[in-house]
This record gives sequence, C-alpha cells and structure tokens, in this order.
Amino acid sequence: MSKAQIRKLVTIVEETRREMDQDVAPPTRKAAAIAVIANPFAGRYAADLTALVDIGEELGALLGARAVAALGLKPAQVQSYGKAAIVGEDGELEHAAAILHPKLGKPLRDAVEKGAALVPSAKKRGGMGAVIDVPLGHKDAAFVRSHFDAMEIRVADAPRAGEILVAVAITDSGRPLPRVGGLTVGEIKGEDGLR
Repeated sequence: MSKAQIRKLVTIVEETRREMDQDVAPPTRKAAAIAVIANPFAGRYAADLTALVDIGEELGALLGARAVAALGLKPAQVQSYGKAAIVGEDGELEHAAAILHPKLGKPLRDAVEKGAALVPSAKKRGGMGAVIDVPLGHKDAAFVRSHFDAMEIRVADAPRAGEILVAVAITDSGRPLPRVGGLTVGEIKGEDGLR
C-alpha cells in the first residue's frame, strides 16, 4: 500500500534541437517526473517526520522509474539527476527536507544505475503554480561542468495549502553545446562522486 496520498502525477519531457542557430545533434533531453501529494503534517508541528521520510523513499523509486521511462532510456544511459520540492503554505520547509534527504536518494540511484555523486536538490515554500528549478549534476561525478544545469518545472494547480509537490529530473546528456572545460564524461572514474 502506498504511503503517499498522491493527487496527481505529471511527467515533462524537454528536447533541445537548436541553440544559437547551431544544430544540437543528438538533441539534449531532460525529463521531470512530479508527484503532488497530501502533506500529513499540514497545519501542525510534529517533532517526528518519519512518515515523510518514508514517503520520500517511495517517491524516489516511483519518480525515478517514471523519468527514465519518459526518455526511453536504459538506467545506465541516464547522465544527470536532481530533486526538488515545493511545500504548500500549511507546511514547513523541513517537510520538504524530510522527503528529499534521508531516503529518496537510494531508490533514485537504483532507478538510474549507480549515482556516485550527491543528488543536487532545491526546496521552497510556494502556492499553486509556483515554479522551481530542479538542479542537475552528473550522477557519477560532480566535477563534470558540462552537466551543471537545471530544469524549471511547475504544476498549475499545485501545491495547494496542504500539499507538497515533489520532483525528480534526469537527462541523457549535458547542456546543449557545452564548452567551458572541466572534467569530461569520458574522463569520469565514478569512484568518489567527485571525479
């Protein structure tokens, strides 16, 4: 049985084919999988946020799998990942932290195979239609500059006051036409999450 009370699931795919009059071949692609859930602690303080930690674990698996499927990739083909949450007005920022940090990462890493690097994250409070940038970084090596990016997402009717919007984003490449140097994908060792 699901721990999360999910009102809505949304999947967004973004594909860039041209940048500054240059063809991007192959196109760069990003996908975000989003869940809009009831906040079990809306309107009240709770010292123990275990219920949200467990929901984070469930959503890491669900949203990771949905994002990978949206791009039609094998898990090993995913290059970047990130996570974000927007808490509605009757919640608090710590509710987003409870979902995103203790347990969401492991099932997301399982969905994208490996994931030695820290999963970049963002959180905020907001009302319906609030926008958030899901930060992105290479899943196995944080120093790959070509993959420092973000994906802007929003859901028109979320989060309501007693809800939390939770998003996972992935890519099949770095930014379109990257050229600012740094560690390349071909140089990744993937041992320490940095290089």
